[in-house]
Amino acid sequence: MKKILVVKANNRPDGVSAKMFDTFVENLDKNNVEITTFDVYAQPMPYIGQTLFDAFGKLAQNDTLNEAEQALMTIRQEVQDKFAAADTIVFAFPMWNLTIPAALHTFIDYIFQAGFTFSYNEDGSMNQLLAEKEIILLNARGGVYSGEMSGMETAVTFMEKVFGGMFGMTITDEVIIEGHNADPSKTAEIIAEGMTRVATVAKKF
Repeated sequence: MKKILVVKANNRPDGVSAKMFDTFVENLDKNNVEITTFDVYAQPMPYIGQTLFDAFGKLAQNDTLNEAEQALMTIRQEVQDKFAAADTIVFAFPMWNLTIPAALHTFIDYIFQAGFTFSYNEDGSMNQLLAEKEIILLNARGGVYSGEMSGMETAVTFMEKVFGGMFGMTITDEVIIEGHNADPSKTAEIIAEGMTRVATVAKKF
């Protein structure tokens, strides 16, 4: 049975990408797949910084972590465990201010680790350790960035470079809903058509 991890990266109740998450999960065949979900806004997701490096140093010396260090290491380990266990990882996320939400970036920071998603050989070349995983990207952006504004888009592009490029994983599907804020007269139509595409991708499983 295929294991699917669906990552939600929008805590706005009326967010289009939040609805994409719901639509995808609702249209999965629960008899054919094992579903796990993870909401990046449902718990604290501390940024990577000195706290993490202090924790690494203490662990190397078998020292006790303080509360902040332990909290960071615990949620980071949970993210890595859920990611490692999945065959397919689905990300439902908006483009905010031309890029991905900070909480989603932190999720990625937690798995962007030598020894987990990649490693280096003695000659400096890289091994992609989880390249067998499949990735699905579900993105919503209120403006239109698929034409002359494409150079400004750094949300889907970032996800493609990380998962398809750096990690060597296969991006099997992308559903992008765009322009629903740019043309209010077509908002309902644009969103409905996009949700149909999301449902179609989910039903492949």
